[in-house]
This record gives sequence, structure tokens and C-alpha cells, in this order.
Amino acid sequence: MSKQGTIRRYTLIIEKINNKQFPSFELIKDCLWEHGFQISKRTLQRDVEDIRYEFGLDIKYARSKNGYYFDEESSINIESFFRFLEIANTAELLTESLADCKDTLKYILFGNSGTLKGIEHLKPLLTAIKDKRIVTFAHYNFHTGKTKKHTLMPYLLKEYLNRWYVVGKVNYTDEFRIFGIDRIENLEVKDETFKPDTKQNPAELFEQTIGIIYSGKKQQRVVLSFTPTQGKYVKTLPLHNSQIVIVDNTEECRIAIYVVPNYELTQKILMHHDTVKVIEPQWLADEIKEILKNTLKQYDQTCQV
Repeated sequence: MSKQGTIRRYTLIIEKINNKQFPSFELIKDCLWEHGFQISKRTLQRDVEDIRYEFGLDIKYARSKNGYYFDEESSINIESFFRFLEIANTAELLTESLADCKDTLKYILFGNSGTLKGIEHLKPLLTAIKDKRIVTFAHYNFHTGKTKKHTLMPYLLKEYLNRWYVVGKVNYTDEFRIFGIDRIENLEVKDETFKPDTKQNPAELFEQTIGIIYSGKKQQRVVLSFTPTQGKYVKTLPLHNSQIVIVDNTEECRIAIYVVPNYELTQKILMHHDTVKVIEPQWLADEIKEILKNTLKQYDQTCQV
């Protein structure tokens, strides 16, 4: 069976178990049968072991429920894994379509954001994270305009807005740093290993934020009011996984999110232009208002020139 077919089978098994209804072997087998996969109980047991080993999802069997379930305490972040599966399944669909018809790419238009610079660093960085090996590289800082060499203990890879970042600790400090891999040069994975701090999980830094910038600020309730039309987009593509709809009528779509305010939150609000209004907190509404005033001043100055 092809790798795409194997991943698809894994996906179906995981999706069936993820509904938390303790599906039995028979239910899982029927699900796979409907999608063209025939398996034995031994094959399912082997798949469960492969999923645990390859992806860090610990699937267990509950005799009292006569079904399978995820042991969330010993598994990786399941939401992140399903995001990975979405990417893998999309790639599978495109691959199959391209195999069926060589003209497939004529009917697909990708974003024009350019190539993914630095993508070649993903594999060595991921290997370094898994093997707990120190890496060194030179990194260009947009703010200072300078390139500096770093020695990093890598913990995590994170994707945001079609860019990849590596998160880790520099020179055995307790503070996590974030580096865009598109600005990394001369990457070298060292033989030297490090012992990760099991009490610190960098993924938790981003659970209450939008994007990659985190701060010492506290999590807050942010309420935004969108026009009814714009609200339809926001409901189908939430700003954050904490998003809830609190008003939805012909006048507005009002949502609430619970996040640590940061630069990316402000950018998300501004990108909706005049279709959104900050209801709370008041300081954020004032901040957005001040940004818009300063923006208007720039255009006034241009008109005077």
C-alpha cells in the first residue's frame, strides 16, 4: 500500500476514535471497509502501535467500554495532529489528482506569497528536536537589521501565516526564544545533546495567544462586533480556538475570545477594517482608535504634499 493510503487509513482510525464514543473493533473495521480498506484485528493492533510510535498518539482499549480511546495525558496535542492530517490529506488529494490527470495544476492557483524560504531547515531541526541535540545557526533580525550567531536547544517547530519558526532556549537560559527559519543561515546540528526541562512546555505559551508573539500579560476577554456579512467569515474561520458567538442577528455578529493580547491580535483586528469594532476591553478599543487616527494623519500629510 502507498504511503498516502497508509496515512489515509491511520486518519480514519484516529477520526473514529476521536469522537470519544469508544468504538469497537467492528465499528472501526466497518468504517474502514466503507472507504475501501479491509483489515483484520491484528492489522488494527499493528496500526495502533504504528500510530503511537510514529505520531505520539497513545490509543488504548477499554474493556469496560469494549472500545478504543485516546490516553490524552500520554499523547501529543491532538488538535495539532489533526492539523497535520489536514495537510497530509490535502497533499494526498492533489497527488492522486495529478496522477489521474497531468493537467491538474492548470486548475489550481496557489497563493502568490512566494516560495517557502528556509523550508530545507525543517527536517534537520525536527531531527534535532526529536534527538535532543543542540543546533547552531546565524539569524537575521528584522528589527535590528543585524545577523547574529546563536546556540539553541530546540523544543518546538511552529507554523504561522505560511512561515515556520523554531522555539527553544538559548545558551542554557530558562527563557524561550523564537526564530524564523526563513532567516536562518549556516544551520548545524551538533553531536552534543541537552536535557529538556519537562516542567516547561513551549506549546503552552501559544495556547492563549494569536500568532507567535507572547508576553507576560494576563489572559483577557476580548469582545468584537462584526457586521453580519463579515461575521459569517469569522464564524467559519475563528480568530482563536476559544472563540464563542454571543450575538448573531441582522445587526451584528458579536464574538468573544479569551487571549493574551499581543501584536498579532491588533493586526487581526485591523485587517477587518471598518467591519469590526472592539467592544472590550476599553484600553484595546482606545489603542485601535489611536492607530487609526495616526494612519489617517499619514494620508493627510500626503495630501498636503
